Amino acid sequence: MSADIVCVIPALNAELTVETVVTSVRRAIPDIVVIGVDDGSTDHTRSVLHRVCNQTIAFDTNRGKGAALRAAFAAAQANGAKTLLTIDADGQHDPAFAPHLLAQLTSADIVIGARQTNTKTVPPQRRFANWLSTAVTRAVIKRPVRDSQSGFRAMRAIVIDTVQARGDRYEFETDFLVRASRAGYSIAEVAVPTIYGPPSHFREISDTWRVARILWSHRAAVFR
Repeated sequence: MSADIVCVIPALNAELTVETVVTSVRRAIPDIVVIGVDDGSTDHTRSVLHRVCNQTIAFDTNRGKGAALRAAFAAAQANGAKTLLTIDADGQHDPAFAPHLLAQLTSADIVIGARQTNTKTVPPQRRFANWLSTAVTRAVIKRPVRDSQSGFRAMRAIVIDTVQARGDRYEFETDFLVRASRAGYSIAEVAVPTIYGPPSHFREISDTWRVARILWSHRAAVFR
């Protein structure tokens, strides 16, 4: 199996939403190859992924979103992917916007689907956590990103070939952006709708702390 564009979907207890996500991604990008990662789900997520994805990676225990993305990136590399798309399994991203993200790769190496996280539909604690992590990320990478925590991203394969991000949970995505920026890769954003359905697996205290530690490790970049 090989494809120019590979979509990576990390999933945890997403049996009610992930099939719709995959179907919608395929509708938006018909020739895409989909790699799903079951991150130790306790429901029927794994069986759904086996049915609707081209390839499924299964963890017997929960390892975290970062570990799931890292495993899927390696699989995408093995499949010869030239372009990657990442999207969450919970339906909180609109796959119809995927072509807009991919189109921006003509002028950027990474494109983020930036949500409007200051709306009332977003829980207050998530608004604050996202605002804080984005503000600090912006200071570290010195680029005007608006949503550093968005899992809806498109990127050139060369980025995952060279960027070795740290962390096994949500901090992985932040560290990935920082390291990619420091490596000279360009970052752009596309505005996407904010959709909130099932509760996020993001844990405000522990995951925010992990993101903060990752950003603190890059603190020297702020003063360069």
